[in-house]
Amino acid sequence: MRLLLIEDDEALSAHLAGDLTRAGYAVDVAHDGVEGEFLGRETAYDAVVLDLGLPGMPGLEVLQRWRDAGNPVPVIVLTARDAWHERVTGFKAGADDYLGKPFHVEELIARIGALLRRRGGHAGPSVASGDLRLDEDRQEAVLPGGEAVPLTGTEFRLLRAFMLNPGRILSKTRLIEHVYDQDFDRDSNLIEVYVRRLRDKIGRDRILTRKGQGYVFPGEPS
Repeated sequence: MRLLLIEDDEALSAHLAGDLTRAGYAVDVAHDGVEGEFLGRETAYDAVVLDLGLPGMPGLEVLQRWRDAGNPVPVIVLTARDAWHERVTGFKAGADDYLGKPFHVEELIARIGALLRRRGGHAGPSVASGDLRLDEDRQEAVLPGGEAVPLTGTEFRLLRAFMLNPGRILSKTRLIEHVYDQDFDRDSNLIEVYVRRLRDKIGRDRILTRKGQGYVFPGEPS
C-alpha cells in the first residue's frame, strides 16, 4: 500500500517515513501544502497522513480541495492543536481520522491499518480473504492449515494490495503505483517477478493472470 505523508518538520517526516516503510508501506513525502496537494491530486494513494500547520497551503485547504474535486482518499490528520472545535472542522472538511501531537508512531500505524481494512471491507483486526490471512505485524501469510509463510517487504505490500481488492483486475501499472514509492522505475518487470514469488509461497491458483489486463486475486483458490 502506498501512502503520502505531508509534514513540514523534516526530522519528524524522515522518522515517520522510516517507521511506515518498516511497517510495510511505500511512502512518498511532501514538506509543504502546495506540493502535497499536487501529489494527492495526481497520484492514487491508499491513504494520506496530513499535518495541518503547513507552509504554502494550510492542511485544511489541501483536504478541502481534494474533497471538492471528488478525491475520496482516506486522510488521517496530524495536528498539535487540541481544541475540540478544530477537530470538528477537520472532520467536516472530510478527514477520516484525527491524531494529536505528540503521538506514538505505533498508534499512527494501527490507525492507518484499521482505516485501510475498513475501506477494503475488512471489519476485523486483520486482513483475510477466503481461507488466507495476512499477519500485518509479522508480515506473514497464514495458510489454511495455520502455516505462517514469511514475506519480504515487497511481497507483503503486493499481497496486501491483492487481498484488499479481491475479485478486481489490477493492472501492472496500478500495482506499481500502490506498492512502490515515486522513485521506483516504472518500466521494471519486478511486479511479474514478485507475483511469481507470491504464487510459489501461497499457491499458484490464488493469483490469476488476465492477459492484456493484469492480475486478479479471486479470494478463494480456484
